[in-house]
Amino acid sequence: MTKRSFPTRIRMTFLTLVAAVSCAASPTALVQASEPTTALQLFEERIMPIFRSPNPSSCVQCHLSSVDIKDYILPSHTETFLALRADGLVDVEAPEQSKILTLIQMGEKDSDPLAKRIHEKTRKAEYEAFSAWIKACCSDPDLVSRSAPEQLAAVGPAKPIEVVRHARKSRVLEAFTRNVWSQRMRCFPCHTPDEMDADNPKHQKPAERHGELVKTYGARMNLFRETPEATLAALVASSRKQNGKTFPLINLREPAKSLLVLKPTAKLPPKQDDGTLGKPSSTDPVSHMGGIKMHVDDHSYKLFVAWLEDYAAVVGDQYATADELPSDNWIPTQRILRVKGTPADWKPGSVVQLFVHGKDSSGNWSPDPVAFTQSVVTPRGMVNGALLVIASNLGPDQELTDDAFPLVPGEYMVKAYVDTAGKIKASPSHLLDASDFAGQAVIQAKWLIGFPQAETFEGARLEK
Repeated sequence: MTKRSFPTRIRMTFLTLVAAVSCAASPTALVQASEPTTALQLFEERIMPIFRSPNPSSCVQCHLSSVDIKDYILPSHTETFLALRADGLVDVEAPEQSKILTLIQMGEKDSDPLAKRIHEKTRKAEYEAFSAWIKACCSDPDLVSRSAPEQLAAVGPAKPIEVVRHARKSRVLEAFTRNVWSQRMRCFPCHTPDEMDADNPKHQKPAERHGELVKTYGARMNLFRETPEATLAALVASSRKQNGKTFPLINLREPAKSLLVLKPTAKLPPKQDDGTLGKPSSTDPVSHMGGIKMHVDDHSYKLFVAWLEDYAAVVGDQYATADELPSDNWIPTQRILRVKGTPADWKPGSVVQLFVHGKDSSGNWSPDPVAFTQSVVTPRGMVNGALLVIASNLGPDQELTDDAFPLVPGEYMVKAYVDTAGKIKASPSHLLDASDFAGQAVIQAKWLIGFPQAETFEGARLEK
């Protein structure tokens, strides 16, 4: 049988059909076939959709507020490139190493695998769009040689870099670890299942108690998880499920009315007619089956509220300048500072703050304290408080952990301040000032751990 060929017209139609089917079966091939070739086309088709999108960018993976990839885009293709280049965000010699691409890829270093996975698609789309557009721009000699106009609009976050960094999730987590996670043993054993050791005989009864509570109230008893990261994630997730009937664990509108602090400062529920305790309440008035574990004037409460207020401000994008940022550098320790025999005009129940000052390189007392504590005057005329180290006032070579305590034994000045105007009640994270000064004394301190070894001095030594 002789071989017969298709007529030319039929053969061309067949080949066209095959090509069409191949493109339909390969979306990548179709995209490549229609991919724009100029930087302007890439900007209009891939960058501007990001700029116009109402959805948050991949920046939210690392930042709770204050920055978005849209901040780096101007309506004009040319001005966007020139502005990015002027700020050092585009590397004309090595486009693939441009800083803007590095910033987009920061999410790849996220230690949270879930967040990494959730934002992967958005991050990849942004990276590929900017990468293609920057390469095209850097391949355009006219654009690369163009000088930036004097009135060129700036790119990047509108807020100061200090505010942007303060809103990073890693910074928020670090503050949570210092201020809240560090105090978790106040909630042992009811809310700290991972702190119980099955091999420790002393933990047998606490473990039984915890098991009974979980059986009665459910897994919500497990407030503190295995790690600070898991704990914070659980607190945030729980607080999003508000029913309007109970206070949330984290109250963004009124931080001091978060269950995280309302519960440990609440009393037992009232007794019923049969003499047994009623059910604990998560509404006003809040009651706590564990009773009072924290007083509203002690250092732990101050740490909790300071973090809650800061978290609410960060999430609400409320900080506008660096001056508005909190100190955010208190490190709780197990060193106790005590005043014994307080002055007669310090009424029981009054809130007192004690600030510790060291000496500067010239041997003079530094005006900036290196640590402080807060507590109330007891009926027996004492003030006891765990020391909070103020990290920003330490030297560059001093460690910032409790295990390597940064204050060496020696001579220190303690300045006392008494809140006679109710400032701390109005603002729990407030630090008293010169108008509240109540005296000072020089002490010799060893800074040993625990209440039995508290650094103690007589109130009569305080001089104004």
